[in-house]
Formats: sequence, C-alpha cells, structure tokens
Amino acid sequence: MKKTKTIYTCSKCGHQHPKWQGFCNSCGAMSTLQEENKEKQSTITKISKGVASVKRLTEAKSKNSDRIITDLGEFNRVMGGGIVRDSITIITAKPGAGKSTLLLQVSQDLAQKGHKVLYASGEESDSQIKRRAERILSDVDEHIFVQSDTSLNNVLACIEEVDPDLIIIDSIQTFVLEEYNSRPGSPTQTMECANELLKVAKSPVRPRAVIMVGQMTKDDELAGLRALEHLVDTVLIIDGEHGEELKVLSASKNRYGSTGEMGFFSMTETGMVGIDNPSEFFMTQRDEVVSGSALTVIKEGTRPIIVEIESLVSPTFTPYPSRVGECMRKEQISTLTAILEQRANLQLLNQNVVIKTTGGIRLKEQSSNLAALMSIVSSYKDKGIPNDTVFIADIGLTGELKKVPALETRIKELERMGFKKVFIAKNALKHPYSFKQINVIPCNTLTEVIDKVFTDYPF
Repeated sequence: MKKTKTIYTCSKCGHQHPKWQGFCNSCGAMSTLQEENKEKQSTITKISKGVASVKRLTEAKSKNSDRIITDLGEFNRVMGGGIVRDSITIITAKPGAGKSTLLLQVSQDLAQKGHKVLYASGEESDSQIKRRAERILSDVDEHIFVQSDTSLNNVLACIEEVDPDLIIIDSIQTFVLEEYNSRPGSPTQTMECANELLKVAKSPVRPRAVIMVGQMTKDDELAGLRALEHLVDTVLIIDGEHGEELKVLSASKNRYGSTGEMGFFSMTETGMVGIDNPSEFFMTQRDEVVSGSALTVIKEGTRPIIVEIESLVSPTFTPYPSRVGECMRKEQISTLTAILEQRANLQLLNQNVVIKTTGGIRLKEQSSNLAALMSIVSSYKDKGIPNDTVFIADIGLTGELKKVPALETRIKELERMGFKKVFIAKNALKHPYSFKQINVIPCNTLTEVIDKVFTDYPF
C-alpha cells in the first residue's frame, strides 16, 4: 500500500506548506492554503538511459503547423490567422462576457466545414448547452458532440471514441483526474488536467486543437497558478462588462502570432458579431458640431482605428474637483489637466473633468493625448470642433507636441474615411504635404493648436 502525506498548497501561488496556517509564506495571501494528499516518493532517483535522443539544431526538421481557418474574421485575427491543429489555448473573461457563446460559434463554424468538435462542460448540463446553441445558432451541426462531466478520465475516453479535431473544455477548473485525491480547482488538479490535455494536443500520431476555458479572479487575472499560462500556447482574454455590447478579444500570449492584435465583437441576441470596420463603431455620425468632442486615431495591432473622445467640464461644489474617466487612468487625466492649467492658462482648479470614449474602448496609446486635451478645451470654451478635424500627437509636460509611431498609416486611414484636416507634431513626418486629400497641419505646441482650431478656423 502506498503511503500518503498531507500537504497544504496555496491556491494563488502554488507554494506548499507542511502544515496549515492562516497565510502563505511565499505570496502573503490570507486563507488560501488547501489540504491535499500526496503520495510519498522514494528518495532514490532512478536515471533512465537512452530514452531521449540529441541532435544538432541544424539537423532538426522544421515544419509549419497547419491552421484551421474559421469564418470569424476577428477571431482569426487575434489567433494569428486561425487555430493551429496541434495547439492548446486557454480563454478567460469575467462571468457573462461571452466565452461559451464565442466557443459555440467557433464549434458551429468548424463543424459546418466537416471538422469534428467535442464540447466537454463541467459547469453546464447537456440541455443547458443545447438551449444556448439553439438561441445563437440557426441549425446545430451534427458534427458537434457534447459531454457533461467533471471527470477528465471520461473525457479522455470520449476523445478516443469520437476522434475530434477540436476539443473544448469548459472550464478547466471544474475537471478532476481520479488519480489525484484533491478537489476540483486545486492547483494539483488544474495543472495535471492541463498536462493531460497538452499530451492530447501535441500527440505526434494524432494532433488535435484544444481550447480550455479558464475562470477569472476578482483581480481580473486567470485563476490558478502562473504555470498554467506558461503551459499553453495562447492565452485569450475577452474584455467587456456584463451587459455591455462591445466585447474586445485580445491575446496576452501567442506562440503562433502577434499579441498586439485585437478583435472587436458586438454582443447580440444571436451571439457575438464581428465589427469589421471599428472606426465607424467608435465615433458618432453627426451633421452638427457639438462641444466637448474630438477625434484621434489609435493603433490596435496592425489596424488603425478612429476613436471619438468626449469630455464634460462643469463647476465643482466641493473643495477637490473630480477627475473621472473609464477610458484612461485617473493619474493620466490629472496630468493632462495640469498641462492645460500651466501651459494653456485654463482655470480648471474649480472644474470637474469627465472623459469617456464612444463605444467604451480604452485609450492605451499616448497618441490620443492631444485629442483628449482638445476635447476638454472644447467643453471648457463651449465651442465645437469641426467634424472633419482629427488630432494625432502626444503631449509633453512642456506643452510641446510629440510625434507618435506609424503616423503615416494613421493618416491614410483618415484619408480613406474622408477627413479633411489632421493636426500632428512638427517634424513628425518627412513629407507632411504629400497627402492630397487631407490637410496635414504640423504644430509645435498645444497653444498653437488651440489658436488654429478656435481662431484660424472659425465656423
């Protein structure tokens, strides 16, 4: 009979303790130690001989992994061109963000192309999955197989029986292997289950694509050990609050593609619909000029996107004015308002400043700073900016405009969309007047931009 010993593992960092205590010695997290039974191993280490062969790197064969292409363009973009046949992917998001919905749409798309798909769920029953499928899919394809079970042993047996091309595990924290005596979601069970699925995906005889759903913590991070992220090939994240229409799919890790690409979806009653032209989604189509609105161009991966920034400046009745903005950090808003106060002589000490973007997209690039400042100035002066005018520049603490990368690509997107004027930093382009359909206006400082917009271009 094999001897066992009791250990206590931290569910956050995986550090093991010989006895229970109220906190983890490694990460300091409180009440995260979980009891597990582990077999005692012999102190004698056996060395196997002649198991692995070594070869020169120049002699190793190089092969390109085939991809399974879906009709979901935004999904393909983030994945790097499609699903690699021998890859293992994990997708995570907040509850209700659309993980299961997106994976059902991917399953239907591949099944219609003749690929077998196994959808194994440890959270929902067969009938629950069927009801969701009937709601978002017009006609469920017969190549989709479903299994409702928390035993990964049974799932592995089903894989041998069905022989699927794509395996979906929803979610990895709900499955257990019978060989390990610990509860579902524990670090041991999660990692061992993921390792078994890795063997299935990387099998040299029959490679398969595996997509796992991972639960998200309250800190908006993938639940479980960090080793789980190192194990998989791709880590996908769906960003979007419950009830919001806009859903953003991005990859924080991708061995087969870029991590800078983002896919935009609109959540509807019939599932997630890709937004093919995000520039039209993230700005308001209006004929009249309104105050507090300015346009810029951000770059998500290889794609330039025109974004509208709206600001509201209003008097405060408290000692400390508020700086509110879900699209950027509060510290960044405070920095921008300080630049306006010092360099443009705007009195904002007794004014509340609220900033948001149309569509709810976050402003991660510094190229949007000039547009954010101009939207604040527009609201403060209660004067609108022409709808055909765009601002693409960073701003320094000195009030000087700074150049941004890929500026020519951004301006070409503006030309395609029919805009007439764009303000940029001086010397940001070698040939700023080479564009024929749009007027490129280089400026040195923020005050120069304000003067040109509200004085030189009256309306």
